[in-house]
Amino acid sequence: MGPAVSAKSSAAIKYTALRLAVFAGCFALVAALVHFGILPKGLGDSNFVWVVLLAVVLSAPISFVLLRSQRDAMSEQIVTKVERTKARYEANRTQED
Repeated sequence: MGPAVSAKSSAAIKYTALRLAVFAGCFALVAALVHFGILPKGLGDSNFVWVVLLAVVLSAPISFVLLRSQRDAMSEQIVTKVERTKARYEANRTQED
């Protein structure tokens, strides 16, 4: 059961790491655009919050498109685990009757 669990974890970890990498790239791009004055700096001291919000808004659709296969693989592994858990629960329930 050990290798199967680590394979399941690796799909989620891989997707999360790639998602964070896409966000980091968007953050760096937005920060550079704000620094060079191509994008506005926000209001007062809100520069960091502005950059983070823009990076989140940009990274979400990019991740949705670019990470589709990783998201599907993670989803399949989650569905498989849920189905096994349901089957185990049902088997335990019928044994008690």
